[in-house]
Amino acid sequence: MMTQTSTRLYPAIEPFNSGFLPVSERHTLYFEQAGNPDGKPVVFLHGGPGGGVMPDYRRYFDPQKWHVILFDQRGCGRSTPFADIEENTTWDLVADIEKLRAHLGIVRWAVFGGSWGSTLALSYAITHADVCTELFLRGIFLLRKKEIDWFYQEGCSKLFPDLWQSYLEPIPEEERHDLMAAYYRRLTSEDAAVRKRAAKAWSIWEGSTSKLLFDPASAGKFGNDEFADAFARIECHYFTNKGFFPEDNYLLNHADVLKGIRTVIVHGRYDVICPVENAWQLHQALPGSELHIVADAGHALSEPGITSRMIEYTDKWSD
Repeated sequence: MMTQTSTRLYPAIEPFNSGFLPVSERHTLYFEQAGNPDGKPVVFLHGGPGGGVMPDYRRYFDPQKWHVILFDQRGCGRSTPFADIEENTTWDLVADIEKLRAHLGIVRWAVFGGSWGSTLALSYAITHADVCTELFLRGIFLLRKKEIDWFYQEGCSKLFPDLWQSYLEPIPEEERHDLMAAYYRRLTSEDAAVRKRAAKAWSIWEGSTSKLLFDPASAGKFGNDEFADAFARIECHYFTNKGFFPEDNYLLNHADVLKGIRTVIVHGRYDVICPVENAWQLHQALPGSELHIVADAGHALSEPGITSRMIEYTDKWSD
């Protein structure tokens, strides 16, 4: 039997199956399955929106015990059409998750999501609580106006004024009173050069602030032209449309339906992208949940303390 301490990722593995699932006349999703086909099912919801899956995401689960399902959400990764924002809403993605579950013949599964993945996990679980066995949530993002304003208009800017300057550069002074709208105009521009400049600045801002300590490699990955194209365009589309939620505090207002689902919430104390207040408020709305605030971590899943806690719980709840 493979053993694993909770401080390290499991060894790298390849999918035992992958494919493409048409979910509408316009969109087709890439998906993959890893680990044990007869193990406990878990679906991994990546961040962004628009981030796509990475091979390391398979490594948060004991491959002998878990049947891990991962997919690229609409418009990103290997899903097609790339960077497309048409027919691309939170509720389209919730429906896609159900289509994937049905396609794979899975009756019930655990849901693992961080950052935007936590937003989508909560949205899905509120809509389909009966098929969710556990929720593994990290870097809680409730997609409220105050959270968007904090990171993209004013707030986090005061902690990183040097990095913020680069974020501001594509936007003329007279448009900076509403940076979200200004970025949306550029990220949906017909001018490829305008889109590219805006996408890189938007993405690098997030990549530069995602860890407790600045990581040039992380910032560089976010600035990759192809990654930034989908990431920035789809994120701005979702945030401009307020997550397509009918009310600003939708997830907390409807959290009561989740009280029967075993839930762990892991959040970095110094997460400047999604302040720890979000995790605290979700925990208050779900009194039965287990909350772990990691003292020496920022936002990223790869922060050692966050990695450790997530694997601790995927091990603990694998039976």
